[in-house]
Amino acid sequence: MPDPAVARRGFHAGRAFGLLAAIFVVAFGLAVLLLAEDQQRVIEVNGRLQERTFPEIIRYQRLARNLEQLRQEGERIFAVSSHASRQQSMFVVTLIASHPSVLEHPAAAELAREAEQFLGKVVGQSARDNQRPAAHYDEWRRIAGRLGVQVDDVSIEGINLAGNDLQQVSAVMNLARYKLMAVLLLVGLFLAVLAVLVRHHLIHPLQRIDHALSGLSAEKPAPVFNTSRLLEIQAVEEAIREHHDLLVQNEEIRRGLESLANKDGLTGLMNRRHFMHSAEMELQRSQRYRRPVTVAMADLDFFKKLNDTYGHAAGDSVLKAFAERVREALRQSDLVCRYGGEEFAFLFPEISTAETAKLAERLRAACADNDVPLSDGRRVKVTVSIGLADASECPIEVALRYADEALYEAKRQGRNRVVISGAGVVTNPIQENP
Repeated sequence: MPDPAVARRGFHAGRAFGLLAAIFVVAFGLAVLLLAEDQQRVIEVNGRLQERTFPEIIRYQRLARNLEQLRQEGERIFAVSSHASRQQSMFVVTLIASHPSVLEHPAAAELAREAEQFLGKVVGQSARDNQRPAAHYDEWRRIAGRLGVQVDDVSIEGINLAGNDLQQVSAVMNLARYKLMAVLLLVGLFLAVLAVLVRHHLIHPLQRIDHALSGLSAEKPAPVFNTSRLLEIQAVEEAIREHHDLLVQNEEIRRGLESLANKDGLTGLMNRRHFMHSAEMELQRSQRYRRPVTVAMADLDFFKKLNDTYGHAAGDSVLKAFAERVREALRQSDLVCRYGGEEFAFLFPEISTAETAKLAERLRAACADNDVPLSDGRRVKVTVSIGLADASECPIEVALRYADEALYEAKRQGRNRVVISGAGVVTNPIQENP
């Protein structure tokens, strides 16, 4: 980001154009007296362009973009099949409907509220029935059509603002054209110079600002401007850079919150909700391409007794230690979560049940061979029982149920062992009780 001391070296737009007007008065003397009235009108129009018209045009552009984005997010609500995606789009719709540029325009605000209420009802119904949004699509098309008309109306309103001012400038010039020919040529020359300066110092910077705002995103680098000599433009450019920094900070916070929402707070492993979502996607991929995939359920042996004997703090230490053993023993592609209490769920992609049993045995042995240190200096020995099941031809819930059955069989046979289940039938354990 440029040094603020450097970025603010320049001049105010009002002072700049006032200076040009003063030079014009001194240079043309009597011509200015003859054209004083016309000149005054030109100055008024230019002042209105700077102080009201251009900001109004930008406001209308922003309003049109917000309404168009609202319409696109509404279309997305009907296009996606995930309720979570609909909720995300609904969140954007709510933000747009409450945006100041929308609220300042009565007609747009009313239409945005109507679209927000309608889409909110659709998203609410989709939570109960995922097919319900399609039944409301025709009604949405009518609202979307009205949004499109409103976007056109807003755009035309912005254009008309500039058109009215330009018409006034044209009228002044037509009146001046009938005056002295020399004065007309001099005035024309002055206006040409003024137009070049306005284009260079105002219109082009505003166009760059508009382009930067259109593409502003936390995923993209901060926009770079050729710093204008006008302090007002510099202030807007600096505000855009600060806004980009805020977007980046918000994105980092969002990712942090997403990470917290997807992880178990104690062990740092996936939580059950995120695991089920990720496992279902991986299972669908494996089944589509007919690749092997295995699931497992693991349970720490005599964990309740350990809690009762040593306290819940000791239980937490054991759970953390087991999570660390899991990270050391398994592959990066394997999915694991804390399923509940002392129970853990696993998914092993691209590996058969027999090969998975070797990984599970390695994890079981690592737990059995390494005592867990407690905060008071004592050490406890904790073992784990593991049940495996082939998931290449069944849903994730069914595969986990088979693995759970194998886990209970491992418990029944004496714990501290790995048992394989096939199509719901528990096989002999691969590891005898040590």
